[in-house]
Amino acid sequence: MHTATPVLALANAWDVASACVSVAAGCSAVATTSAGVAWSLGAADGDALDRSLALDLIARVVAAVDVPVTADIETGFGATATDVAETVRGVLAAGAVGVNIEDSFRTDTSPLRDTAAQAERLAAARAAADKAGVALYINARTDVYLRGVGDEGFRLDETVRRARAYLDAGASGVFVPGVADLSTIKALVAEIPAPVNIMVGPGAPSIAELGGVGVARASLGAAVAEAAYGLARRAAEELLGSGTYQSVAGGMTWSELNALFH
Repeated sequence: MHTATPVLALANAWDVASACVSVAAGCSAVATTSAGVAWSLGAADGDALDRSLALDLIARVVAAVDVPVTADIETGFGATATDVAETVRGVLAAGAVGVNIEDSFRTDTSPLRDTAAQAERLAAARAAADKAGVALYINARTDVYLRGVGDEGFRLDETVRRARAYLDAGASGVFVPGVADLSTIKALVAEIPAPVNIMVGPGAPSIAELGGVGVARASLGAAVAEAAYGLARRAAEELLGSGTYQSVAGGMTWSELNALFH
């Protein structure tokens, strides 16, 4: 799916229903969003969710759909490479065949994990999958652009440097969220010798434009969950304010949603 055309377009899900909706709409795979999953389970995004809850959700999604599932596992749900390997074993047991592992490092001193340390975590994930005999797709996410590290020139060079190190460690592809400039995306695709994933949303290039510069995968990330929760807020505010209900017009019907589970 990452080497064929068109671009692998993923409307990220955060629960069983959103996964089923995306498949019914035509998505050829399901990708979870770590932010949406965390929010739906009562935790903040950013390594706050309990691993067991995340794995349970992944298993429920896998059981509900008949397409491949890739799971966003944040930084790997653990402080060490051994922890990452344990998480990957849980993901494989849940039935998913892909993961996102990010290099954000949420401390006061550094926004990104050291490249060598992150490579070690990715290598542990690959070793765990190899031992299980599963050709796990490891989407190595680097947050150089998302976290605004350095100036524009530095970001490009640092992203490419990290991407190559992560691929050497066993990653299958590279995810670069936070970049929307098409010329920059084209340069990243040219310099990264593996499928490149871009996060999309309002203001980002279209799927056709991304495909035109060689992007392999485009994902909405947390945007769908954010939009859904935005609707929930607007509906509550309208209900309590004007006492009307137009915010909820245009939703899927009870019958449509119920039919997804028969």
